[in-house]
Amino acid sequence: MVMKMNYSSQNEKSHTIRVRVPGTSANCGPGFDCIGLACTIYNDLQLTLLREPKLIIETTGEGANNIPTDDRNIVWRSIRTLLERVDAADIFKGAIIHMENHIPLSRGLGSSAAAIVAGIKAANAILDNPLNRTELLKLATDIEGHPDNVAPALFGGMTVSVVSKGQVQTFSFVPKLRLKLVVAVPDFPLSTRMARQVLPKEIPMKDAIFNIGRASMLIGALIKGKERFLQNAFEDALHQPYRAELIPGMQDVFDAAKNAGALGVAMSGAGPCLIAFTSEKSRVEHEVASSMAQAFLNHDVRTKSLILALDIRGAVVLNGDYRED
Repeated sequence: MVMKMNYSSQNEKSHTIRVRVPGTSANCGPGFDCIGLACTIYNDLQLTLLREPKLIIETTGEGANNIPTDDRNIVWRSIRTLLERVDAADIFKGAIIHMENHIPLSRGLGSSAAAIVAGIKAANAILDNPLNRTELLKLATDIEGHPDNVAPALFGGMTVSVVSKGQVQTFSFVPKLRLKLVVAVPDFPLSTRMARQVLPKEIPMKDAIFNIGRASMLIGALIKGKERFLQNAFEDALHQPYRAELIPGMQDVFDAAKNAGALGVAMSGAGPCLIAFTSEKSRVEHEVASSMAQAFLNHDVRTKSLILALDIRGAVVLNGDYRED
């Protein structure tokens, strides 16, 4: 239950805040709609809440020309949802929103989750945090529809999430293995809606068992730092085989990454980005990136490569220098 707060006494300076939210990769192979991770690519949001019904939205960076600047904007819709949840929608009727985006849109790196989390994190901070992080997670999940991207965007690290009777539980951890994340970003978008349309409504029992075993092995190996158990742990039978038709050359890219030294490789979220996991100590990330790019190019798909690490902080408030909120 959210207690009613009195926001009428806040001065105008307290109505502006800036937050930074990491990109995310969901599923990590076998953890469909359950496992996610935060990575070191970020969107920044500066939010000013207004008492008058005026909306100004400015965007720079990735997708700037394709992001709505009216009531359809997902950041603003998320802000409004939080304001309504804490009974502040009648006080703050407008906003000035500045977005600096580095997360590619519709590529499987959690751009929509970052927008949702940025909006509610900033609005919550302006209102002196009436919702705790668990309540923010529930709100973000309600908006997004599932927690696999919003959870790591909020908490950082790797996350395992379940929804039970409408409540969301997330376990966040930092693997003992120091990982590098090599992301091949194709030059075409892929909507989550389209990627979900190709999935079957029912799956064979053997495929369920296949994924349960690998998801369990993946989490156990990462927590214990047992690199040798990751050889088959990123494999999946629930979504990647069906979505492969939407990403030309996907299996060849997987094979190229493994041959170059990757511990494992998976579709990032719903794609089309493919993400390879390498050990930091092996220092093969550049070879893996080059091999993935060439394998895609063999199928007439141009890509750019991102070499990232695991973000362990999640969404944070910025106040001049980068700091924990």
